[in-house]
Amino acid sequence: MGERPLRPNQSPAIESTDEGSAQFLADRLCAGFIAHDERDREEAIEAFADVDRRQFAHLDAGEVREAAVAYVDALWEKDAVEDACRVWGEIDPDRVAAADWSAVESAFARRAEVAGIDPRYASASTRGWLEHKTGGDYWTPLQRAQLYELRAALQDPTYPEKPRSGQSGYGPEPARYLLGVELHDTRQWAEARRAMRPYFAFVLEEQPD
Repeated sequence: MGERPLRPNQSPAIESTDEGSAQFLADRLCAGFIAHDERDREEAIEAFADVDRRQFAHLDAGEVREAAVAYVDALWEKDAVEDACRVWGEIDPDRVAAADWSAVESAFARRAEVAGIDPRYASASTRGWLEHKTGGDYWTPLQRAQLYELRAALQDPTYPEKPRSGQSGYGPEPARYLLGVELHDTRQWAEARRAMRPYFAFVLEEQPD
């Protein structure tokens, strides 16, 4: 029998307690988004901090916390934009497109500054989230944002190094992350955890000592 699909916002069982494992990081990333969906701000911060602690190994404990708080602030500011753009309980895409997203971008900019991410991460992330809510091309700016975050995690501004002529695109790992986003949208949490495991395995393997 296949795995029973999870209901919306049903928390997945944590598969790993090894904080140094890719599976643990994938589990905690999903836990952070589930906590956001359930409006549990402190749990969201703790979950994303667990991820940032390993993926941004160059940060100290205080900076890890700041980076996670900034990401959660971006999520909550996004929610505020959406709530202000509801008509009869439904989000109006036209209002979302015309709304002020500067608070979201400011939160992303704080995360970029503390984690040493390319400053373009803030605008790319904000554009990705806006397009995601309005039916536009969200995948291009979101992969670009993930490229910037991944380069910071690896401390390698040359990622992805492609040996042949096909140089466009953002590399395999941002594409894996995008798959995780799609699985988040369909609330397939077990699949999302599996999809994100290779992403974090790559980060842990390629990080400088």
